[in-house]
Amino acid sequence: MPILQIKAKPNARVSALTRQDDGTWLAQLKSPPVDGKANAELIELVARTFGCAKSSVTVKSGAGTRYKRIEVPD
Repeated sequence: MPILQIKAKPNARVSALTRQDDGTWLAQLKSPPVDGKANAELIELVARTFGCAKSSVTVKSGAGTRYKRIEVPD
């Protein structure tokens, strides 16, 4: 299972997931970083982008930081 390196930017105007030139991903999230709302939106955004179930996307590390490692199914 591939692991994505993602920089989360909460409180953005739009929700978007874009690949950066260095191979990492930038996740712009509308939700605030409170009570796991931003992480839940990030999981939903990753699942929608890669066409997989939300339950198959896991946060490997960085649940409380802006820099996260997210595991997605093949």
